[in-house]
Amino acid sequence: MRPFSLEGKLAALLLLCSALAIGVGTLAARWLPPWYAVVATLAVMVLPSLWLARRCTRPIGDLMRTLAGSVSAFRDGDFSFSIANQRRDELGDLVDAHNELGRVLREQRQGLFQRELLLDSVVQNTPDALVLVEPGGHVVYANLAARALLNGGRAMNGERLERIVDDAAPEFARALETGGDVLFGVSLGDEHETFHLSQRRFKLQGRTHRMLLVKRLTRELSRQEVATWKKVIRVISHELNNSLAPIQSLAHSGRELARRGDLARLGVVFDTIGERTRHLDDFIQGYAGFARLPLPQPAAVEWQSFLDSLARHSVFRLAGAVPSTPGWFDPAQVEQMLINLVKNAHESGSPPGDVELAVENRGHELRIEVLDRGPGMSETVLAHALLPFYSTKRSGTGLGLALAREISEAHGGRVSLANRADGGLIVVVSLPQ
Repeated sequence: MRPFSLEGKLAALLLLCSALAIGVGTLAARWLPPWYAVVATLAVMVLPSLWLARRCTRPIGDLMRTLAGSVSAFRDGDFSFSIANQRRDELGDLVDAHNELGRVLREQRQGLFQRELLLDSVVQNTPDALVLVEPGGHVVYANLAARALLNGGRAMNGERLERIVDDAAPEFARALETGGDVLFGVSLGDEHETFHLSQRRFKLQGRTHRMLLVKRLTRELSRQEVATWKKVIRVISHELNNSLAPIQSLAHSGRELARRGDLARLGVVFDTIGERTRHLDDFIQGYAGFARLPLPQPAAVEWQSFLDSLARHSVFRLAGAVPSTPGWFDPAQVEQMLINLVKNAHESGSPPGDVELAVENRGHELRIEVLDRGPGMSETVLAHALLPFYSTKRSGTGLGLALAREISEAHGGRVSLANRADGGLIVVVSLPQ
């Protein structure tokens, strides 16, 4: 037992009271009869006992009231409260624990404040416009870029998003109506700016909020456009040189043969020139067709007739059963896309019998897979395969997969490529239904 513990103090107080009672009772027994001595002893000990009890419990009561006030301050977010400790008993340990708790809470709050300040500084100074909207449609947070873009630099907190969007460019309202990610252009003064809108929903304090992120893409798209044009020019220039150089050489040879009167060999020269010009025409028409891809005209498509038509142009093995419900897409564009994908599968070196086509209807999404047993693709090729004009083939134009991506995205879908675990490549086309 600790000498200064509450138990030790209580034991000392009881011993003191017992000693006083014995002393007073002994003196009273000398002068008074036994019964009167007991009454007199009790009467004499009541007041000292009450005084001692009050004196011993008053500091404990004061400390409990102080702790209650401190806990109330903690509850209200004030962690600066600490209690001076001069006790060496269990209550002193409680005070030390309370003060340590306050110190830890102060440090944690300071750390949170610094992190919040850093996060707010980053979000406020980011060039992307960020808006947080509560379920009722009121803006609860908007950074500086959002204020400048949508509200003339004025604060937006508490305002209805509809009112702000109505006062902004109409393109913003149309982009918001999509409910998803969209790329759109806006005329701001004399300049045309391109933006990307992302919309996400998440729960905050039990309520579903909507977050809008508007990113200005004009400079990035301009750089990408210049880089793409440079690549297009390099590819077209390379292909033109590959065709024009032999045509020029053959024309010179034909002129020499005609001058010498060797007409028998002129047919070979003209046939070669015709072959090179046809190849060049096919090359140019391919690029022109990619650039002139019309908007898709979706319609209900019966699978059996569609696959029969596709089989007349491509050789493949159907994997699994086809959906019982008709598809909903532009049959001409999707057929052209699948012809290119099946052709790529055969050109990969896969055995012809291992080129497969699978069709699956997954509720609101149609999934078309083209599978082969070729060597697959490296990580670098997978990362660039869907880019226009990118090709690993010596005579490839780099438009087959790019055209598939263009057609699928025009339908609101997507294309993805992946290596198969047991060898080969799988190309997945997902189209909304």
